[in-house]
Amino acid sequence: MVVAEESVTAGNFAFLARLLREECGMLLETGKEYLVKSRLAPLAHKHGAPNIDHLIERLRSKIHNNLLTDVVEAMVTTETLFFRDIQPFENLRQFVLPELIERRRTERTLNIWCAASSSGQEPYSLAILLNEYFPALGTWRINLLATDVSQEMVQRSSTGCYSQFEVNRGLPTRLLLKWFRQEGAFWYINERVRNSVTFSRLNLAQPWPAMPSWDLIFLRNVMIYFDNEMKKLILERVARVLRRDGYLLLGGAETTLNLSDSFCRVETLNSGFYQLKAS
Repeated sequence: MVVAEESVTAGNFAFLARLLREECGMLLETGKEYLVKSRLAPLAHKHGAPNIDHLIERLRSKIHNNLLTDVVEAMVTTETLFFRDIQPFENLRQFVLPELIERRRTERTLNIWCAASSSGQEPYSLAILLNEYFPALGTWRINLLATDVSQEMVQRSSTGCYSQFEVNRGLPTRLLLKWFRQEGAFWYINERVRNSVTFSRLNLAQPWPAMPSWDLIFLRNVMIYFDNEMKKLILERVARVLRRDGYLLLGGAETTLNLSDSFCRVETLNSGFYQLKAS
C-alpha cells in the first residue's frame, strides 16, 4: 500500500499535539507538520492506513491495539552519538568523577542515571569511560541505569549492537577496537561493558517509580522538547532524587534558569553541569 502524500489536517495535528503532550510530554508546535509526515508515513504503511490522517483517526477512535505506543515511539527524537559534545565527558573524566569517587570512598557505591538514553550510545560512552580511566571501580558497586520512553530503543540498546556509521560518530578508533568486536557489518560492545548498564523503559512525563538517590544524572538534549510546565515538573522531580553533592548534566542548549530555584550552574565546568543549591 502506498501512503498518499498529503498534509495532515489542522484538527488531526492539534489532536496529535495534545496526545503527545499527555503521553510523553513532547511539545509539538505548529509548523512541525513536516515532522509528522516524515515520521508517521512509514507507520501508516505498517498499519495498513491509506494516509496519515486515517492513522490519526484510528487513534481518536481508541480502537488501535499497539498503535498509540507505535506513534509515540515514532515521534520522539532518537538522535544521539558516542561521546556527544566531548567536553562534558572530559569534565567527567578530569573533575566530576574523581571528586565523586573521593566522596564515596567509604560507601564504594556510585548511582548514575542516564535519562532519555535513546539507542544507548550515551550510557555506553560513560561505561567505557569508567572502565578505561577508573579501573579501581571494578571492586565498587556501580549502578548505571539507562532509561528511555521508547521500548524499541530500550530493547535495541540492550543488544549493544551498532552499525559502522554509528560507531564512526564520536567513537575514537582506539576505543572502538578495544571495547567492540566486529561481526560482519556490525559492531558489538564488550560484554562486560554491556552488562554494566541496566536498560529500562521510563516516561519522564509520567509518575516516576521509586528510585535511589543519584550521584550523577544525565538529562541531556531532551528538555528542549518539553514546554516550560513540563520542564519545571521534571526538574522538581530531579531535585528530589539527586544527592546533595551530586551532579545534574543538561545539554548545551538547556538550562534550569527561570525553571527551578533548586539548582545552580557549576561555572568552573562550563558544559552543562548543575548542582543543588546549598540549603
